[in-house]
Amino acid sequence: MKLKVSLFILLAAGAAACVDIPDFSDTPVIYYNGISQETRTDTVLGVPQDAEVVTVTINFEDGDGDLGATNAEVQDTLSFTQRYKNVPGWNIQANYELITMIQQKDSSWTESILEGDRFKFFPLLKTDGKAGPIKGKLDLNARFRKSRSTVPTKIKFKVRIIDRAFHISNQIMTDPVIVPLLQ
Repeated sequence: MKLKVSLFILLAAGAAACVDIPDFSDTPVIYYNGISQETRTDTVLGVPQDAEVVTVTINFEDGDGDLGATNAEVQDTLSFTQRYKNVPGWNIQANYELITMIQQKDSSWTESILEGDRFKFFPLLKTDGKAGPIKGKLDLNARFRKSRSTVPTKIKFKVRIIDRAFHISNQIMTDPVIVPLLQ
């Protein structure tokens, strides 16, 4: 019996040693995965209105898994979300940054964070409360309403994320898409 127990412990220890735990940085790292868009009809004040919804998909890695925010935290704009705005080099109440690059008539690009993109949070990604490496995909959305005053415009995005310890990821750039914008 002792031989069986010893053999089991030895096999279990050997199997555990074969599991590779990723060695990611505690600062998140992101990679561009893709961009897509679709037209959706929203009802605004009882009136249907078309909007172009652009989804930027990124892959991420984070060594301690401290990415995202709960709904209750996002509602706490006086303390929780304001802390993000005060991070040097970040300056928005959001855990991801979408810088919209707009192609001008002379083919140059201008950059800005659109008003609707200044308060964006993705949900808590590791809910067990234990620090540890995580990786996966995130879909980040931007919405562009269509109207008679908008014109099709080529844009692309620069994207970064920030973790709960305020470590800022690298920045990626997307492929261009055409969306309705006011000119």
